[in-house]
Amino acid sequence: MRIGLFTGSAALALAAGIAAPSLSAQQVQGTDGAQTEEGEDEIQTAREIVVQGDIGFRNRSPDAEPILIYDEEYFQRFEPLTAGDALKRVPSVTFLSDVIESDGARLRGLDPGYTQILINGERVPGGNADRSFFLDRIPAELIQQVEIVRSSSARRTGDAVAGSLNIVLRDGFSLDGGYVRGGGLLFDDGEFKPSGGFYYGGALAGGRVLIGANIQGRYNPKIKSSLRFGDSPENNPNFFADDFDNREDQTDTRDGTDYAFNASWGIESETTEFEILGNFVHTDRTESERSFEYDDLTAISGSVFLGGNLLTDNAEFTDIDQDTWSISARLEQEWSLGETTFRATFARFDGNENGTEFEIDFEDAEPVLEGENSLVDVVDDELSFQIDHEFEIADGIEFVIGGFLQFKERDSDLTVAEQEIDLDPALQSWDQFSDNPFDVAGQFDPFEDIPGGVNTISEDRTDLFALFDIERGDLTAEIGIRWENTSVDIEDATVPAALAFTSVDYDEFLPSASFKYELGRGRLTASVARTLRRPRLDFLSPVLLEEELEDSDFLGNPGLVPETAWGGDLGYEHKIGRTGVIGVNVFYRDITNLVELTTVIDPLTGMAVEGSEGPGTFVFQPQNVGSGEVYGIEFDASFSLAFIGLRDTGVFGNLALLDSNITDFAGERRFNDQSEYVYNFGAIQNLPEFGAAFGATYRKQGTAFGRVIAEEVTTSYGADLEIFVEKRIGDRFTIRAVGSNLLDSTKDEVFNKFDNVADQLARDFDEFEIESERAGPVFQLVARYAF
Repeated sequence: MRIGLFTGSAALALAAGIAAPSLSAQQVQGTDGAQTEEGEDEIQTAREIVVQGDIGFRNRSPDAEPILIYDEEYFQRFEPLTAGDALKRVPSVTFLSDVIESDGARLRGLDPGYTQILINGERVPGGNADRSFFLDRIPAELIQQVEIVRSSSARRTGDAVAGSLNIVLRDGFSLDGGYVRGGGLLFDDGEFKPSGGFYYGGALAGGRVLIGANIQGRYNPKIKSSLRFGDSPENNPNFFADDFDNREDQTDTRDGTDYAFNASWGIESETTEFEILGNFVHTDRTESERSFEYDDLTAISGSVFLGGNLLTDNAEFTDIDQDTWSISARLEQEWSLGETTFRATFARFDGNENGTEFEIDFEDAEPVLEGENSLVDVVDDELSFQIDHEFEIADGIEFVIGGFLQFKERDSDLTVAEQEIDLDPALQSWDQFSDNPFDVAGQFDPFEDIPGGVNTISEDRTDLFALFDIERGDLTAEIGIRWENTSVDIEDATVPAALAFTSVDYDEFLPSASFKYELGRGRLTASVARTLRRPRLDFLSPVLLEEELEDSDFLGNPGLVPETAWGGDLGYEHKIGRTGVIGVNVFYRDITNLVELTTVIDPLTGMAVEGSEGPGTFVFQPQNVGSGEVYGIEFDASFSLAFIGLRDTGVFGNLALLDSNITDFAGERRFNDQSEYVYNFGAIQNLPEFGAAFGATYRKQGTAFGRVIAEEVTTSYGADLEIFVEKRIGDRFTIRAVGSNLLDSTKDEVFNKFDNVADQLARDFDEFEIESERAGPVFQLVARYAF
């Protein structure tokens, strides 16, 4: 395990949601797909949630923005565990996660930092260094609906180059009654993990209250195999036989439990609405890895000292503890001059990791044990306020003006201790299947700060926005502009005093416009917007990390400014029957000020600065020097087959063809790790006479390629098949069995590794690696009872 500035802070994922009003400002969707005025949406009974008599389809949004809406009925029958699992069934969302995991959503295939994650229409803080928000800690049971927001609006922060994903959680105005949920998951290695929950919504103190609690066992028994070679098929077609170096067999087990609690209370009158909401998520998780490296393609014999094939034995254990909580309040007041809305939110993420790794190397004359103990502590606080006021200036035209304040502080503390021990030669008879490197470990040296890992980053924002909402006949439009001013202060305890405190200020104007025109049973949508992506937090400290990029060094840059993008979407969707819809959309983004790693130039000599390892190595720094384009086409459909007499059969499907172009130090490529395509299709069959249903969904994600300094990786995934069978008993009880990853999908990666950029350009390989990972099918049984 190598803990550095990048990997340490990026390993912590935020797991919370801010509760606030839904994204739709003018109208919201009723549970049956019909449009209803805001404040008049139907309260769903617990029985309707537990016993689904109808099939859920994608809804059509009444807003001018291009938004796709999926109610919980669309997801629930496949029993997703998390919000990330649910998003695998919607258009254009890819993941680069380990097999059977769904954490960092990549809308349109782009890095998670390009996708804005919203909870009930409000941006949420991310615990990762790239500011992304991991979705695998939001229980799917709390979701009321998911909205894919393809463009941007002046109403929200502009951190949405790829678009936004809005997770709408249940509140007191969406649930009447209560229900309990219980079940469990059976994994490929025989492990069983329970799950359960309690949810209630009803009247309280003149308003409405929602209380929800959820416990979810989490487990992932991954098995990995890696083959490493001294050269690649690029240079030697017979590399497999000629250049074999070693094989690594690894088990990687993620085991833990998530505990979630949320509550809300709201009250409304003819002119006033008030709501207060809170969330708490606790994650207790361990990651246990064990790997054996052999000098043979198939052998599993012992130490090379005894004529065996074992080169190294590595054991790693990480204990992860994360707490996230948030509280939010919203007040809406109608008065003679229009409607004023005020929101206040505080959110905290507190994540701790304690990771220990030991490795015994049997290749030397005497066995050597090396150990590392890393401690990662990240606390991220965000306090925000927003106020806006809207009023009618003409028939069908409303004007909205508002402001936003945010105060963010992120404290990081990354330390590491090491040890190295020459072991007794008697360990030459080591049995890797019964012995463990932890058993022969000694004392660690004192902990030391990781360069760049002990810092405080403060980010204060002041935004102003204004927009026009227009509804004239068949035309709906929103035209607005947002000004965002940001002040960033970085204080780093690991750099020289002269560099310990740095600051930067920047501001951006972000215009946006969206139009929707009704054409009978169809509608045409068009939008254009300017958006941004703020710099990675781990790029901002002016720290110098030696050999961070193989033989070359990394130098942080506190002067980075956001990447910016002009983008457009053009789409058409058509209503099929009473609830179905089919749509197509094309999109384009022109991104400038791209952050790329660039050689540092000595201003006196005009030459590249030499790295710490001498000639042939360099110092690289992230700089705003690049530009790129992203484009693609998206199709989606979900409808009943009632038009051919099969009213109890529903089908759904989506396809996104994704592409991009960027030029880096080695030439043209796509944006890193953007999949070429992603598609999903399936069907649900209701059997009302038997009180039952069944269905299946099939998903496939295309190959992705990424290139950074001294390393390239090509990633591909196998197909994923999920099947459910459901039985409804009366109008209060449902039991459901689900099988996922039924095709035993694998994640396959091919790595090209080099010592430096010169070797990378010359294709002089240091190592060529083929890695495959699997986890096996997962079976789930879930029951719900409404009361």
